[in-house]
Amino acid sequence: MFTRFGLPEILILLVIVLLLFGPGRIGKIAGELGQGIRNFREGLTKDDGKKDEEQKEENK
Repeated sequence: MFTRFGLPEILILLVIVLLLFGPGRIGKIAGELGQGIRNFREGLTKDDGKKDEEQKEENK
């Protein structure tokens, strides 16, 4: 049933999404998604920094 998505199918899907949500709402959703990914990455690096500090303190 859903074997492959080619370029025409993807374009049709994008046009339908654009008609349903509009360009302004899609931009807002994309911005929020980008902000969420950025916060997730920052959270991962902060945790790594804390672990490094804890290991340095244990080795003293």
